[in-house]
Amino acid sequence: MSRKLSLLVLVFASFMLAGPCSAKEKNTTSEAAETDKDTYEMLNLFGEVLERAKMSYVEEVSDKQLIESAINGMLVSLDPHSSFLDGQSFKYMNEQTKGKFGGLGIEVTMESGLVKIVSPIDDTPASRAGLKPGDYITAIDGQQVAGMTLNDAVDKMRGKVGSKVKLSIRRANAKPFDVTLKREEIKIQSVKSDVKQGDVAYIRITSFSEDTDKMIEKSLEKAQKETGNKVSGVVLDVRNNPGGLLDQAVAVSDLFLDQGEIVSTRSRNAEDTVRYSAQKGDIAKGLPIVVLVNDGSASASEIVAGALQDHKRAVIMGQKTFGKGSVQTVIPLGDYGAMRLTTARYYTPSGRSIQATGIEPDIEVKPAKVEVLENAGWNISEAEFQNALKNENAGKKDAQNKKETKKDSELEKDYQLSRAVDTVKALSIYKGAK
Repeated sequence: MSRKLSLLVLVFASFMLAGPCSAKEKNTTSEAAETDKDTYEMLNLFGEVLERAKMSYVEEVSDKQLIESAINGMLVSLDPHSSFLDGQSFKYMNEQTKGKFGGLGIEVTMESGLVKIVSPIDDTPASRAGLKPGDYITAIDGQQVAGMTLNDAVDKMRGKVGSKVKLSIRRANAKPFDVTLKREEIKIQSVKSDVKQGDVAYIRITSFSEDTDKMIEKSLEKAQKETGNKVSGVVLDVRNNPGGLLDQAVAVSDLFLDQGEIVSTRSRNAEDTVRYSAQKGDIAKGLPIVVLVNDGSASASEIVAGALQDHKRAVIMGQKTFGKGSVQTVIPLGDYGAMRLTTARYYTPSGRSIQATGIEPDIEVKPAKVEVLENAGWNISEAEFQNALKNENAGKKDAQNKKETKKDSELEKDYQLSRAVDTVKALSIYKGAK
Protein backbone atom coordinates (compact mmCIF):
# COMPACT_ATOMS: atom_id res chain seq x y z
CA MET A 1 0.00 0.00 0.00
CA SER A 2 1.37 3.47 -0.87
CA ARG A 3 2.40 5.90 1.86
CA LYS A 4 -0.40 8.25 0.76
CA LEU A 5 -3.08 5.59 1.20
CA SER A 6 -1.59 4.40 4.49
CA LEU A 7 -1.96 7.91 5.85
CA LEU A 8 -5.53 8.02 4.51
CA VAL A 9 -6.37 4.80 6.35
CA LEU A 10 -4.89 6.15 9.58
CA VAL A 11 -6.95 9.32 9.25
CA PHE A 12 -10.14 7.24 8.74
CA ALA A 13 -9.23 5.06 11.71
CA SER A 14 -8.57 8.04 13.95
CA PHE A 15 -11.89 9.62 12.94
CA MET A 16 -13.90 6.47 13.58
CA LEU A 17 -12.23 5.58 16.87
CA ALA A 18 -12.45 9.11 18.23
CA GLY A 19 -16.22 9.27 17.70
CA PRO A 20 -18.72 9.14 20.58
CA CYS A 21 -19.67 5.73 21.96
CA SER A 22 -23.13 4.68 23.05
CA ALA A 23 -23.77 2.73 26.24
CA LYS A 24 -23.98 -0.49 24.25
CA GLU A 25 -20.45 0.05 22.93
CA LYS A 26 -18.88 0.39 26.41
CA ASN A 27 -17.73 -3.19 26.77
CA THR A 28 -14.76 -4.61 28.60
CA THR A 29 -11.25 -3.42 27.76
CA SER A 30 -10.38 -6.64 25.94
CA GLU A 31 -13.56 -6.54 23.82
CA ALA A 32 -12.88 -2.91 22.92
CA ALA A 33 -9.30 -3.76 21.91
CA GLU A 34 -10.55 -6.59 19.72
CA THR A 35 -13.06 -4.25 18.07
CA ASP A 36 -10.29 -1.70 17.44
CA LYS A 37 -8.15 -4.41 15.86
CA ASP A 38 -11.00 -5.47 13.55
CA THR A 39 -11.62 -1.88 12.56
CA TYR A 40 -7.97 -1.31 11.66
CA GLU A 41 -7.93 -4.53 9.63
CA MET A 42 -11.04 -3.50 7.67
CA LEU A 43 -9.61 -0.04 7.02
CA ASN A 44 -6.42 -1.64 5.75
CA LEU A 45 -8.60 -3.79 3.48
CA PHE A 46 -10.33 -0.65 2.21
CA GLY A 47 -6.96 0.95 1.45
CA GLU A 48 -5.75 -2.14 -0.40
CA VAL A 49 -8.90 -2.34 -2.54
CA LEU A 50 -8.67 1.37 -3.30
CA GLU A 51 -5.04 1.05 -4.37
CA ARG A 52 -5.66 -2.00 -6.55
CA ALA A 53 -8.69 -0.43 -8.22
CA LYS A 54 -6.72 2.72 -8.98
CA MET A 55 -3.70 0.86 -10.39
CA SER A 56 -5.41 -2.03 -12.24
CA TYR A 57 -8.86 -0.87 -13.38
CA VAL A 58 -9.28 -1.03 -17.15
CA GLU A 59 -9.59 2.78 -17.35
CA GLU A 60 -7.86 5.51 -15.39
CA VAL A 61 -9.83 6.56 -12.32
CA SER A 62 -9.09 9.25 -9.72
CA ASP A 63 -8.81 8.89 -5.94
CA LYS A 64 -11.67 11.38 -5.60
CA GLN A 65 -14.03 9.34 -7.75
CA LEU A 66 -13.21 6.09 -5.96
CA ILE A 67 -13.52 7.52 -2.46
CA GLU A 68 -16.77 9.40 -3.18
CA SER A 69 -18.24 6.22 -4.70
CA ALA A 70 -17.13 4.21 -1.67
CA ILE A 71 -18.72 6.70 0.72
CA ASN A 72 -21.94 6.77 -1.29
CA GLY A 73 -22.03 2.97 -1.47
CA MET A 74 -21.67 2.78 2.30
CA LEU A 75 -24.60 5.15 2.86
CA VAL A 76 -26.87 3.78 0.11
CA SER A 77 -26.48 0.26 1.54
CA LEU A 78 -28.19 1.46 4.75
CA ASP A 79 -31.53 2.52 3.19
CA PRO A 80 -32.83 4.15 -0.04
CA HIS A 81 -32.79 7.68 1.41
CA SER A 82 -29.24 7.90 2.79
CA SER A 83 -26.59 9.06 0.31
CA PHE A 84 -23.54 11.19 -0.35
CA LEU A 85 -24.14 14.54 -2.05
CA ASP A 86 -21.27 16.04 -3.97
CA GLY A 87 -21.03 19.82 -4.19
CA GLN A 88 -23.33 20.09 -7.22
CA SER A 89 -25.98 17.75 -5.80
CA PHE A 90 -25.93 19.63 -2.49
CA LYS A 91 -26.50 22.88 -4.38
CA TYR A 92 -29.46 21.38 -6.27
CA MET A 93 -31.00 20.16 -3.01
CA ASN A 94 -30.78 23.62 -1.43
CA GLU A 95 -32.38 25.19 -4.51
CA GLN A 96 -35.25 22.70 -4.38
CA THR A 97 -36.16 23.51 -0.76
CA LYS A 98 -36.30 27.17 -1.75
CA GLY A 99 -38.83 26.33 -4.47
CA LYS A 100 -36.66 26.80 -7.57
CA PHE A 101 -34.41 24.34 -9.43
CA GLY A 102 -33.67 22.91 -12.87
CA GLY A 103 -34.81 19.56 -14.20
CA LEU A 104 -37.91 17.52 -15.06
CA GLY A 105 -40.05 17.97 -11.95
CA ILE A 106 -40.15 14.50 -10.41
CA GLU A 107 -39.43 13.21 -6.92
CA VAL A 108 -37.72 9.81 -7.16
CA THR A 109 -36.35 7.04 -4.98
CA MET A 110 -34.44 3.80 -5.61
CA GLU A 111 -36.21 0.43 -5.50
CA SER A 112 -35.01 -2.97 -6.72
CA GLY A 113 -32.15 -1.34 -8.58
CA LEU A 114 -34.48 0.94 -10.56
CA VAL A 115 -35.50 4.55 -10.16
CA LYS A 116 -39.09 4.74 -8.90
CA ILE A 117 -41.20 7.88 -9.27
CA VAL A 118 -42.66 8.98 -5.96
CA SER A 119 -44.63 11.76 -7.61
CA PRO A 120 -44.48 14.25 -10.48
CA ILE A 121 -44.72 17.91 -9.44
CA ASP A 122 -47.64 19.92 -10.82
CA ASP A 123 -47.08 21.98 -13.99
CA THR A 124 -43.69 20.47 -14.81
CA PRO A 125 -42.44 18.48 -17.85
CA ALA A 126 -42.95 15.21 -15.94
CA SER A 127 -46.58 15.90 -14.98
CA ARG A 128 -47.48 17.22 -18.44
CA ALA A 129 -46.03 14.06 -19.99
CA GLY A 130 -48.37 11.95 -17.86
CA LEU A 131 -45.79 10.27 -15.63
CA LYS A 132 -47.41 8.76 -12.54
CA PRO A 133 -46.47 7.73 -8.98
CA GLY A 134 -45.17 4.17 -9.05
CA ASP A 135 -43.72 4.37 -12.56
CA TYR A 136 -40.21 2.94 -12.90
CA ILE A 137 -37.48 4.62 -14.95
CA THR A 138 -35.46 1.80 -16.52
CA ALA A 139 -33.18 3.81 -18.82
CA ILE A 140 -32.06 7.41 -19.32
CA ASP A 141 -31.10 8.40 -22.87
CA GLY A 142 -30.75 4.71 -23.66
CA GLN A 143 -28.42 3.98 -20.74
CA GLN A 144 -29.76 1.34 -18.35
CA VAL A 145 -30.44 2.58 -14.80
CA ALA A 146 -29.54 -0.80 -13.26
CA GLY A 147 -26.15 -0.39 -11.62
CA MET A 148 -26.44 3.39 -11.20
CA THR A 149 -26.73 5.10 -7.83
CA LEU A 150 -29.74 7.35 -7.27
CA ASN A 151 -27.49 10.43 -7.41
CA ASP A 152 -26.04 9.28 -10.75
CA ALA A 153 -29.53 8.84 -12.20
CA VAL A 154 -30.70 12.23 -10.91
CA ASP A 155 -27.60 13.92 -12.34
CA LYS A 156 -28.30 12.39 -15.76
CA MET A 157 -31.88 13.68 -15.71
CA ARG A 158 -30.72 17.19 -14.88
CA GLY A 159 -29.13 19.32 -17.56
CA LYS A 160 -29.19 22.58 -19.45
CA VAL A 161 -32.60 24.26 -19.58
CA GLY A 162 -34.15 23.57 -22.99
CA SER A 163 -32.22 20.36 -23.61
CA LYS A 164 -34.06 17.05 -23.96
CA VAL A 165 -33.79 13.70 -22.22
CA LYS A 166 -35.43 10.38 -23.12
CA LEU A 167 -36.76 8.21 -20.30
CA SER A 168 -37.76 4.56 -20.66
CA ILE A 169 -40.76 3.87 -18.41
CA ARG A 170 -42.16 0.65 -17.00
CA ARG A 171 -45.70 0.90 -15.61
CA ALA A 172 -47.84 -1.76 -13.96
CA ASN A 173 -50.37 -3.37 -16.34
CA ALA A 174 -48.97 -1.48 -19.33
CA LYS A 175 -46.39 -2.02 -22.04
CA PRO A 176 -43.01 -0.32 -21.49
CA PHE A 177 -42.76 3.01 -23.31
CA ASP A 178 -40.36 5.89 -23.92
CA VAL A 179 -41.04 9.55 -23.29
CA THR A 180 -38.90 12.54 -24.26
CA LEU A 181 -38.97 15.53 -21.93
CA LYS A 182 -37.56 19.00 -22.31
CA ARG A 183 -35.73 20.24 -19.23
CA GLU A 184 -37.07 23.43 -17.62
CA GLU A 185 -36.22 25.69 -14.75
CA ILE A 186 -38.63 24.34 -12.17
CA LYS A 187 -40.30 27.07 -10.16
CA ILE A 188 -42.56 25.48 -7.61
CA GLN A 189 -45.66 27.36 -6.59
CA SER A 190 -46.19 25.30 -3.49
CA VAL A 191 -49.74 26.52 -2.83
CA LYS A 192 -52.63 27.09 -5.25
CA SER A 193 -56.15 27.93 -4.21
CA ASP A 194 -59.70 28.40 -5.47
CA VAL A 195 -63.29 28.48 -4.23
CA LYS A 196 -65.38 25.47 -5.22
CA GLN A 197 -69.18 25.32 -5.45
CA GLY A 198 -69.52 28.84 -4.15
CA ASP A 199 -68.20 28.42 -0.60
CA VAL A 200 -65.61 25.60 -0.25
CA ALA A 201 -62.00 26.77 0.08
CA TYR A 202 -59.82 24.50 -2.07
CA ILE A 203 -56.11 24.64 -1.20
CA ARG A 204 -53.67 22.56 -3.26
CA ILE A 205 -50.23 22.02 -1.65
CA THR A 206 -47.69 20.73 -4.20
CA SER A 207 -44.69 20.67 -1.84
CA PHE A 208 -43.60 21.84 1.60
CA SER A 209 -41.03 24.54 0.86
CA GLU A 210 -40.24 27.83 2.55
CA ASP A 211 -43.30 29.90 3.57
CA THR A 212 -45.88 27.26 2.60
CA ASP A 213 -47.74 27.93 5.87
CA LYS A 214 -47.92 31.68 5.15
CA MET A 215 -49.29 31.03 1.65
CA ILE A 216 -52.01 28.77 3.07
CA GLU A 217 -53.07 31.49 5.51
CA LYS A 218 -53.30 34.00 2.65
CA SER A 219 -55.29 31.52 0.55
CA LEU A 220 -57.91 31.05 3.25
CA GLU A 221 -58.12 34.80 3.85
CA LYS A 222 -58.66 35.30 0.12
CA ALA A 223 -61.42 32.66 0.08
CA GLN A 224 -63.17 34.34 3.01
CA LYS A 225 -63.12 37.69 1.18
CA GLU A 226 -64.51 36.12 -2.02
CA THR A 227 -67.38 34.49 -0.13
CA GLY A 228 -68.11 37.35 2.28
CA ASN A 229 -66.79 35.30 5.22
CA LYS A 230 -69.12 32.42 4.35
CA VAL A 231 -66.61 29.65 3.67
CA SER A 232 -68.31 26.38 4.61
CA GLY A 233 -65.15 24.28 4.87
CA VAL A 234 -61.70 23.50 3.49
CA VAL A 235 -60.27 20.88 1.13
CA LEU A 236 -56.49 20.41 1.57
CA ASP A 237 -55.16 18.58 -1.48
CA VAL A 238 -51.75 16.91 -0.96
CA ARG A 239 -52.08 14.30 -3.71
CA ASN A 240 -48.74 13.68 -5.45
CA ASN A 241 -47.02 15.91 -2.90
CA PRO A 242 -43.59 14.32 -2.27
CA GLY A 243 -42.98 16.24 0.97
CA GLY A 244 -40.31 18.79 1.80
CA LEU A 245 -39.33 20.63 4.95
CA LEU A 246 -40.26 19.11 8.32
CA ASP A 247 -40.75 22.50 9.96
CA GLN A 248 -43.28 23.42 7.27
CA ALA A 249 -45.22 20.17 7.77
CA VAL A 250 -45.41 21.03 11.48
CA ALA A 251 -46.37 24.66 10.78
CA VAL A 252 -49.14 23.68 8.33
CA SER A 253 -50.59 21.16 10.79
CA ASP A 254 -50.43 23.79 13.53
CA LEU A 255 -52.56 26.15 11.43
CA PHE A 256 -55.59 23.89 11.97
CA LEU A 257 -54.91 22.54 15.48
CA ASP A 258 -55.45 24.22 18.84
CA GLN A 259 -53.35 21.90 20.96
CA GLY A 260 -51.69 18.49 21.22
CA GLU A 261 -48.79 16.71 19.58
CA ILE A 262 -48.32 17.03 15.82
CA VAL A 263 -45.51 14.53 15.20
CA SER A 264 -42.56 13.00 17.00
CA THR A 265 -39.21 11.93 15.63
CA ARG A 266 -37.53 9.00 17.37
CA SER A 267 -33.96 7.85 16.79
CA ARG A 268 -32.27 4.75 18.17
CA ASN A 269 -31.51 6.67 21.39
CA ALA A 270 -34.66 7.34 23.43
CA GLU A 271 -33.22 10.56 24.85
CA ASP A 272 -33.03 12.03 21.34
CA THR A 273 -36.81 11.85 20.79
CA VAL A 274 -38.23 15.19 19.63
CA ARG A 275 -41.91 16.05 19.96
CA TYR A 276 -43.60 18.87 18.07
CA SER A 277 -46.77 20.33 19.60
CA ALA A 278 -49.47 22.68 18.32
CA GLN A 279 -49.98 26.21 19.59
CA LYS A 280 -53.46 27.61 20.23
CA GLY A 281 -55.20 29.02 17.18
CA ASP A 282 -57.12 27.34 14.33
CA ILE A 283 -57.24 29.56 11.24
CA ALA A 284 -60.29 27.62 9.97
CA LYS A 285 -62.09 28.21 13.29
CA GLY A 286 -63.47 24.68 13.48
CA LEU A 287 -64.79 24.50 9.89
CA PRO A 288 -64.91 21.00 8.34
CA ILE A 289 -61.69 19.90 6.63
CA VAL A 290 -61.10 17.11 4.12
CA VAL A 291 -57.50 16.14 3.27
CA LEU A 292 -57.07 14.50 -0.14
CA VAL A 293 -54.22 11.96 -0.35
CA ASN A 294 -52.95 9.27 -2.72
CA ASP A 295 -49.97 6.97 -3.20
CA GLY A 296 -47.87 9.95 -4.26
CA SER A 297 -48.40 11.73 -0.93
CA ALA A 298 -45.18 11.24 1.02
CA SER A 299 -43.17 12.39 4.03
CA ALA A 300 -44.34 15.88 5.06
CA SER A 301 -47.74 15.24 3.43
CA GLU A 302 -48.14 12.15 5.60
CA ILE A 303 -47.22 14.11 8.73
CA VAL A 304 -50.02 16.61 8.07
CA ALA A 305 -52.57 13.90 7.19
CA GLY A 306 -51.60 11.79 10.23
CA ALA A 307 -51.76 14.70 12.67
CA LEU A 308 -55.16 15.95 11.49
CA GLN A 309 -56.52 12.39 11.37
CA ASP A 310 -55.38 11.46 14.89
CA HIS A 311 -56.85 14.66 16.35
CA LYS A 312 -60.16 14.05 14.49
CA ARG A 313 -59.70 17.47 12.94
CA ALA A 314 -60.09 16.34 9.34
CA VAL A 315 -61.48 13.53 7.22
CA ILE A 316 -58.70 11.86 5.22
CA MET A 317 -59.97 10.86 1.79
CA GLY A 318 -58.42 9.17 -1.23
CA GLN A 319 -55.88 6.34 -1.30
CA LYS A 320 -53.21 5.02 1.08
CA THR A 321 -50.14 7.26 1.13
CA PHE A 322 -46.59 6.41 0.05
CA GLY A 323 -45.22 5.43 3.47
CA LYS A 324 -42.00 7.43 3.79
CA GLY A 325 -41.77 7.79 7.54
CA SER A 326 -38.05 8.32 8.02
CA VAL A 327 -36.12 11.47 8.90
CA GLN A 328 -33.03 12.46 6.92
CA THR A 329 -30.43 14.77 8.43
CA VAL A 330 -28.23 16.62 5.93
CA ILE A 331 -24.71 16.99 7.35
CA PRO A 332 -22.47 19.46 5.42
CA LEU A 333 -18.97 18.20 4.70
CA GLY A 334 -17.22 21.46 3.91
CA ASP A 335 -16.01 21.79 0.31
CA TYR A 336 -16.88 18.14 -0.40
CA GLY A 337 -20.67 18.51 -0.33
CA ALA A 338 -22.80 16.78 2.30
CA MET A 339 -24.11 13.45 3.52
CA ARG A 340 -27.80 12.69 3.86
CA LEU A 341 -28.31 10.21 6.67
CA THR A 342 -31.50 8.61 7.97
CA THR A 343 -31.47 9.41 11.67
CA ALA A 344 -35.02 8.83 12.95
CA ARG A 345 -38.58 7.74 12.21
CA TYR A 346 -41.78 9.79 12.16
CA TYR A 347 -44.64 8.89 14.49
CA THR A 348 -48.16 10.35 14.43
CA PRO A 349 -49.69 11.75 17.66
CA SER A 350 -51.24 8.35 18.48
CA GLY A 351 -47.85 6.66 18.15
CA ARG A 352 -48.26 5.15 14.68
CA SER A 353 -45.13 4.78 12.59
CA ILE A 354 -45.63 6.07 9.05
CA GLN A 355 -42.68 4.07 7.69
CA ALA A 356 -43.64 1.56 4.97
CA THR A 357 -47.31 1.57 6.07
CA GLY A 358 -48.42 5.08 5.16
CA ILE A 359 -51.66 6.73 6.19
CA GLU A 360 -54.87 4.83 5.54
CA PRO A 361 -57.68 7.18 4.43
CA ASP A 362 -60.87 7.38 6.49
CA ILE A 363 -62.80 7.18 3.24
CA GLU A 364 -61.18 5.37 0.33
CA VAL A 365 -61.88 7.01 -3.01
CA LYS A 366 -60.08 5.83 -6.12
CA PRO A 367 -59.74 7.93 -9.28
CA ALA A 368 -62.77 7.36 -11.46
CA LYS A 369 -64.87 8.80 -14.24
CA VAL A 370 -68.54 9.49 -13.56
CA GLU A 371 -70.99 9.10 -16.39
CA VAL A 372 -74.21 11.09 -16.12
CA LEU A 373 -77.26 9.05 -17.10
CA GLU A 374 -79.68 11.06 -19.20
CA ASN A 375 -83.39 11.09 -18.38
CA ALA A 376 -85.20 8.91 -20.91
CA GLY A 377 -88.05 11.43 -20.99
CA TRP A 378 -90.67 9.29 -19.21
CA ASN A 379 -90.81 11.33 -16.01
CA ILE A 380 -92.93 14.48 -15.80
CA SER A 381 -92.24 17.23 -13.27
CA GLU A 382 -94.72 19.61 -11.62
CA ALA A 383 -93.59 22.46 -13.86
CA GLU A 384 -94.78 20.59 -16.97
CA PHE A 385 -98.42 20.36 -15.86
CA GLN A 386 -100.83 22.72 -17.56
CA ASN A 387 -101.67 25.75 -15.39
CA ALA A 388 -99.03 24.79 -12.78
CA LEU A 389 -98.34 27.55 -10.26
CA LYS A 390 -95.23 29.62 -10.98
CA ASN A 391 -92.36 30.13 -8.52
CA GLU A 392 -91.66 33.86 -8.19
CA ASN A 393 -88.01 33.24 -7.27
CA ALA A 394 -87.28 30.67 -9.97
CA GLY A 395 -85.53 33.00 -12.41
CA LYS A 396 -83.12 34.37 -9.83
CA LYS A 397 -82.30 30.93 -8.42
CA ASP A 398 -81.82 29.37 -11.88
CA ALA A 399 -79.34 32.11 -12.82
CA GLN A 400 -77.33 31.48 -9.65
CA ASN A 401 -77.33 27.71 -10.24
CA LYS A 402 -76.10 28.19 -13.82
CA LYS A 403 -73.32 30.49 -12.60
CA GLU A 404 -72.09 27.99 -10.00
CA THR A 405 -72.39 25.03 -12.39
CA LYS A 406 -70.27 26.81 -15.00
CA LYS A 407 -67.61 27.84 -12.48
CA ASP A 408 -67.21 24.36 -10.96
CA SER A 409 -67.47 22.27 -14.13
CA GLU A 410 -63.82 21.18 -13.59
CA LEU A 411 -65.03 19.01 -10.70
CA GLU A 412 -66.49 16.66 -13.30
CA LYS A 413 -62.93 15.83 -14.39
CA ASP A 414 -61.68 15.04 -10.87
CA TYR A 415 -63.85 12.51 -9.07
CA GLN A 416 -61.78 12.50 -5.87
CA LEU A 417 -61.94 16.28 -5.58
CA SER A 418 -65.67 16.24 -6.31
CA ARG A 419 -66.22 13.75 -3.47
CA ALA A 420 -64.10 15.87 -1.13
CA VAL A 421 -66.06 19.04 -1.87
CA ASP A 422 -69.37 17.22 -1.41
CA THR A 423 -68.16 15.83 1.93
CA VAL A 424 -67.16 19.28 3.18
CA LYS A 425 -70.57 20.68 2.24
CA ALA A 426 -72.34 17.75 3.91
CA LEU A 427 -70.32 18.17 7.11
CA SER A 428 -71.06 21.90 7.07
CA ILE A 429 -74.80 21.26 6.76
CA TYR A 430 -74.70 18.67 9.54
CA LYS A 431 -72.74 20.98 11.82
CA GLY A 432 -75.12 23.87 11.16
CA ALA A 433 -78.14 21.71 11.94
CA LYS A 434 -76.85 20.66 15.38
